Amino acid sequence: MARPIWTGVLSFGLVTLPVALYSATESHTVSFHQIQRGTADRVRTRRVNERTGEEVSYSEIVKGYELAEGEYVIVEPEELEQLSPGRSRTIEIRGFVDLDQVDPIFFDTTYYLGPKGKEYAKIYALLVKALEESNRAGVSLFAMRGKEYLTAVQAENGMLVTHTMHFADEVRDPRREVDDLPAATTAVGEKELAAARQLIDMLAVDWNPDEYHDTFAEQVRELIEAKAAGKEIAVSQGPQETPTNVVDLMDVLNRSLATAKDRATADQEAEEAKPSRHRARKAAPRTSRTPKTASGKKTITAKRAQPAAGAKKRTGTSSKAEDLGALTKAELYKRASDLDIPQRSTMNRDQLQHALERAQRPRGRRLRTAS
Repeated sequence: MARPIWTGVLSFGLVTLPVALYSATESHTVSFHQIQRGTADRVRTRRVNERTGEEVSYSEIVKGYELAEGEYVIVEPEELEQLSPGRSRTIEIRGFVDLDQVDPIFFDTTYYLGPKGKEYAKIYALLVKALEESNRAGVSLFAMRGKEYLTAVQAENGMLVTHTMHFADEVRDPRREVDDLPAATTAVGEKELAAARQLIDMLAVDWNPDEYHDTFAEQVRELIEAKAAGKEIAVSQGPQETPTNVVDLMDVLNRSLATAKDRATADQEAEEAKPSRHRARKAAPRTSRTPKTASGKKTITAKRAQPAAGAKKRTGTSSKAEDLGALTKAELYKRASDLDIPQRSTMNRDQLQHALERAQRPRGRRLRTAS
C-alpha cells in the first residue's frame, strides 16, 4: 500500500473527517543520469555557498527574501507554519460549487483522498454519495509543504478526489499571451463550417484512456536497448506537415472527409469480420476421446482436417491476419514498429489492426509460396 503524502482532517459545517492524501498519478518517463561526454563519470548538482565555494548541507539552508542587492529577510520554516495555526492540518470546505461552472484551466494536480481509519467509513461514504448526487465540489484552502493551495474536493468512482487549483491571478490572459489570435468578428464561410462540423462528427470517439500511451517513451526504450546491443535503429521521419492555405481550405476539408469515410469503412469491415473469426473458432474440429487405458488415464486425440488433393500449400499470411484480432494494442503496435508502418503512433487499436492486415496482404494477383 502507498504511504500518504499528507494527513489531516476534512471539515464541512460541523462535520470533521480525518483523511489522508495520496498521489493519483505517476510518471513513466525514462530517466537519465548526467554523464560527462567520453567518460562514465556522473555529473551531480550540489548546493554550494557562492562566496566560499563550500558545499552546504540541506539542514543549514533557510529561506531568504531579497529586499535589496545582498540584503535579505531570513524566514525559518517554523515561522511559516505559525502564520496560520492548524491550516496545514485542515481542509476546510468553504462552499460547494457546480462542477460545470469551473473552467478546466484552473485544475492542476489530482490526489486521492481516503478516510484515515475504518471507523470513519460511514461519514466518508455519506459525503461521497451527497457530492455524486449534487454534481458539486467542495472548495477549500489548505497548506502543504509551506504552500497554500486552492482545492476542489469531488466524488469520483465511489471515492473522494481532490484537485489542487490555480488562483485566478495565476491564470494568464490568452489575449495578452498568444499572438495572432483571430478576432471574434472573423468571418467563416458556411460551407467550410459545415464541412468542418461533419469532419468532427465523423472523427468523434468515445473517451478511452487505455487507447493512448506514451509512444515517445517506448521509442526511447527501443533506442536504449538497441544501443546497448550495439545496433542502430532506423527512425521513421513521418510525412512533412505543410500549413493549409486558406484558398485550398475547402479542398483540404473535402479530402479529409473522404479519408475519414475510408477509415470508417475499413473499421466497420474489421468489426464485421470479428464475428466470422469467432464462428470459425467455434466450428473448429472437436477432439475425440478414446476409452481409458489400462493405467486408468484418458488419452485425447485431435482430428486434423486433411488438405484436399492437389491443393497448394499456402503461407501463413491469412492466419496471421486472423490472429491479429486476439492481440492487444501494445502487441499490435510492436508489430507495426517491426514493419515500420508510418504514423502508427497516432492510430487506435482497430486502425493498427487494419494497417497490419493491409501490410500483410499479397499485392496484385501474385501468391506467395512457402519457403
